[in-house]
Amino acid sequence: MEIRLAKSYGFCFGVKRAIKIAEESPNSTTIGPLIHNNEEINRLKNSFNVDTIKDYTEAKDIKKAIIRTHGITKEGFKTLREKNVNIIDATCPFVSKPQNICEEMSKKGYQVVMFGDINHPEVKGVISYAQGDVAVVLDVNELKNIKFHSKVAVISQTTRKFEDYTKIVNYIIPKVKETRVFNTICNATFENQEAVRELSLECDVVIIVGGKNSSNTKQLYTIAKSNCFESYLIENENELKKEWFLDKKICGISAGASTPDWIIQKVVEKIKEINGIIDNS
Repeated sequence: MEIRLAKSYGFCFGVKRAIKIAEESPNSTTIGPLIHNNEEINRLKNSFNVDTIKDYTEAKDIKKAIIRTHGITKEGFKTLREKNVNIIDATCPFVSKPQNICEEMSKKGYQVVMFGDINHPEVKGVISYAQGDVAVVLDVNELKNIKFHSKVAVISQTTRKFEDYTKIVNYIIPKVKETRVFNTICNATFENQEAVRELSLECDVVIIVGGKNSSNTKQLYTIAKSNCFESYLIENENELKKEWFLDKKICGISAGASTPDWIIQKVVEKIKEINGIIDNS
């Protein structure tokens, strides 16, 4: 069996930056999981004594706090400052962008519509910067219940699929007098999605590696599954099953933006072991 890696996969710029910040800030606490990957969170805990709390409301007696890559709410920053916490901001710059847009557009009187998951920490953080309500939708059908203002600004969660965002935008434009559309989907997300789409068309089994609560990882899995029915989402090599690879000729592998290379390599080695592949490199 042949193993093929996607042309683009794994750690994005924002995650690499956040990990470096955490490694350079030992004995600190992250506000929420720094990234959506439990294995890497445990490594930071064990090697650098970087703890994690659920959110800023649990920040008691904390002297040094790292803001997660997904960002936190505006109120969260205010609370930490009032407690005189030393804030180390690891918010991904691609997440800070929609935060700034949301604040600026709402100040100018635009109704903000955001394509994303209302329960995701990134989305919660972004909409907290708006002056007034923000409509958050995951599907075009949800737009039917919204009474649009004359001016609308549209933004997206950074890890959504571009084609789905286009559907949202195309629905809104004919219905309002003025629409401002901002492409806030991360380039790395787009590149990883296109790479897994291409790869999954070539394979008879696909393994997606990453946190099961990671939005961008779940998007990769959805894309792979649409082209290759036998696609599987795992967090580490221990979840691999021998029967997945029976009579398979090509195995594709991709990974979410929060998945470090060392986990991906373990998965590759385990698949080789399961299939009796000898590495002559």
